[in-house]
Amino acid sequence: MKTSALLAVVATTTLAQPSPQQPKMTQNPFLTPYSTPHQAAPFDKIRNEDYLPALKEGLMHGRKDVDDIVNNPAQPTFENTIVALERSGDLLGKVSSVLFNLNSAETTPELQKIVKEASPLLSEYGNDITLNEKLFARIKSVYDQRASLKLDPESAMLLEKAYKRFSRNGANLDAKGKERLRAIDKELSQLSIQFGENVLNETNEYSMVVTDEKDLAGLPDFTREAAKAIAKQKGKEGWVFTLQAPSYGPFMQYAENRELRKKMFLAYNGRGFHGDKNDNTSIINKIVNLRYERANLLGYKTHADFVLEESMAGSKNKVQSFLNELVTYARPAAERQLAELTTYAKAHGFTDDKLQSWDNSYYAEKLKKEKYDLDDEMLKPYFKLENVLNGVFTVANKLYGITFKERTDIPVYNPEVKTFDVYDKEGKFVAVFYGDYFPRAGKRSGAWMNDIQGQKIENGENIRPHIINVCNFTRPTDTKPSLLTFYEVTTLFHEFGHGLHGMLANGKYESLSGTNVPRDFVELPSQVMENWCYDPEALKLFAKHYQTGEVIPNELIEKIRASQNFLAGLANLRQLRLGLVDMYYHGQKPTGETITQVENKVDSVANLFPRVEGVAFSPAFSHIFSGGYSAGYYSYKWSEVLDADAFEFFKENGGLENKAAADGFRKNVLEKGGSEKPMELYKKFRGREPSPKAMLRRSGLIL
Repeated sequence: MKTSALLAVVATTTLAQPSPQQPKMTQNPFLTPYSTPHQAAPFDKIRNEDYLPALKEGLMHGRKDVDDIVNNPAQPTFENTIVALERSGDLLGKVSSVLFNLNSAETTPELQKIVKEASPLLSEYGNDITLNEKLFARIKSVYDQRASLKLDPESAMLLEKAYKRFSRNGANLDAKGKERLRAIDKELSQLSIQFGENVLNETNEYSMVVTDEKDLAGLPDFTREAAKAIAKQKGKEGWVFTLQAPSYGPFMQYAENRELRKKMFLAYNGRGFHGDKNDNTSIINKIVNLRYERANLLGYKTHADFVLEESMAGSKNKVQSFLNELVTYARPAAERQLAELTTYAKAHGFTDDKLQSWDNSYYAEKLKKEKYDLDDEMLKPYFKLENVLNGVFTVANKLYGITFKERTDIPVYNPEVKTFDVYDKEGKFVAVFYGDYFPRAGKRSGAWMNDIQGQKIENGENIRPHIINVCNFTRPTDTKPSLLTFYEVTTLFHEFGHGLHGMLANGKYESLSGTNVPRDFVELPSQVMENWCYDPEALKLFAKHYQTGEVIPNELIEKIRASQNFLAGLANLRQLRLGLVDMYYHGQKPTGETITQVENKVDSVANLFPRVEGVAFSPAFSHIFSGGYSAGYYSYKWSEVLDADAFEFFKENGGLENKAAADGFRKNVLEKGGSEKPMELYKKFRGREPSPKAMLRRSGLIL
């Protein structure tokens, strides 16, 4: 998934010169031209005390840019109003992109305080722009002339987006309404940040210490080694397990001690739900109500109506119908699969009537091993991190002709971060790529892509992007390199697909470039890339045993492919459950129901496991409460329809050698960003609208 480093209408563009009014700040690295390769962010020079002065300088420059547009005596034109606004706020964007990237990937208590101070300033700045009556009058004047301007499609889209950004965000409100909108936006920005911090704190503060080796029964050697290393790092005796994915996931899959699995499950699914300083219950209630009030203020029935108006889906009703329809396919399959899993568990010593949530991964892993003679421990030796990374580079080279060359002279914010120059087949520079792959205390959980510098064309120069992938993969130990689970392999390919969307961007305007597309279109490139993890030709490029160099045998590849739909009904139902909860919170007037009541209602449709008292997933559902996916979580399933349909096109005529499909995907999707309507771009690539049948077939939900 992609998280935005910017707030309001800030654009990441080239560095502004320091203000002559403040010469004392010239040593601030943000306020002098970067001397790094490709003008990359000078992470080695940036200090915490640099952010707020540079941000305030950027705010001053941005406001001056807007004043220059508003006070221009010339009649409003596309260039002097729309393009000028697009180019405004360059320094502010530069500072914001670094600050918010680090707050996700390398935060500290000091940085969190800075973000809390910066966020309301950025929110206020955004509102100062979108609620500026004179500025909106100029934009409307240009918009009203659009039929006679003879703009190219990308410029026409920029004009439409500019007008809607204002009209959809309060430009037509009266003074009282604008004042209330400002207050709501300021509070929402603060609540969102606090929500994320609480989840991070809960994740970092919990650890389970195991001192009796008997309690490690079932755990693979690699997991034991990793737990021992964590214990050593924390100064503990024995073995330590945490809520970070590389620790939590394997424990739930392999640990025979059911009580400890339950303990870990309760800790993970109780994050933000303990009634303490990290509790997110009241924050959720405030966010949901404020979003609803904001939507009403702007003339929309619900927050979902506001968000989805500009989505590929187009409406709340269409999204709800889409999710409900998928449930009718997924639930019967999930019921059959849970029955099979329960029967298997009872045949192997399980004595309760029903499997609990903390039993699912454990017995699923065992059943998978029995059915397909396959488990993660068999596969991990073939997925050394460095080999997988080289593999995704090779796949990108075969498809799009780009190459990656590692550099050691580009500054990074942590020594573990790798940097690469990206070149096209003619040897022309394309992008800077950063890879950050291991969990740390200052990094939030999950995986995401971001840009530190966006792509655009300005003054005749194609300014190339700086893209980052951030993940939380299994660390190397004293005896083994980082060996990825197959899920981690698909995660790396997924985030790299987002990265390609950013790296290959080739538009005129940054706000329309790369991943600046509707939420339900942004997952298409990432999910298309995941498909190559199941492709025999692609797998053999990188899946090599870390000790012997042996290429993964055909037998294992066939087992991977055969197991691709293993428990797919349950997996689909889980994703639909998350999407339905999102729509419940945001698709109606807040009901005053508790989090437990909301989740119970959705669970009656989309969850087959017994509800567990004292836990809830909403208080740690960062995607919708601090990650930009509110009323948009459905987009993962929506994009599955697109990516399955798209990948069938790749496979119809040669797979990795299908140059027509690769060139079409690059030209019409990866390079175009949001410069045209998503459905039109997809039809240019595929030759028709997408069909859901490919996704249903791939998931085994239809024949």
